[in-house]
Amino acid sequence: MFFTIHEIIKWLGLTIFEIWTNLISILIFTITFALKYNPNIELYNNDWWLIFFPLFAGDALNAYFCTIVFIRMLIELTLKTALLRVCWSATFLLMTFLFKLLLCKRLTGHVTLDFSEIFAPIYILLQLIAVRACQQS
Repeated sequence: MFFTIHEIIKWLGLTIFEIWTNLISILIFTITFALKYNPNIELYNNDWWLIFFPLFAGDALNAYFCTIVFIRMLIELTLKTALLRVCWSATFLLMTFLFKLLLCKRLTGHVTLDFSEIFAPIYILLQLIAVRACQQS
């Protein structure tokens, strides 16, 4: 059984726009990742930062969108809802950005972290999503 869009929005705390931005950035990342390992195309060589750029751009667009939503909610005087939303969105964006940054640094060889350390932000985010899902009625 699949989750509905309404359930996904409630559990993840993301809007449809944010979900679409993430999906499009993952699609472009997948294409550039596949081009990296295509022996006929020497476009990307070993530059992981160019391959991860769509994911970072998607995070930047989501952060910009969340900032706009926060300002509009403040103008509408829904302070408590605005603060809760910006805290959740900032945590979500920070954890996903940190994971992508650590993974990209590991792949380029700048840091020698274990993959369990690289995936730590994702584990924390999954625990927060589980808590959020249990709080939903």
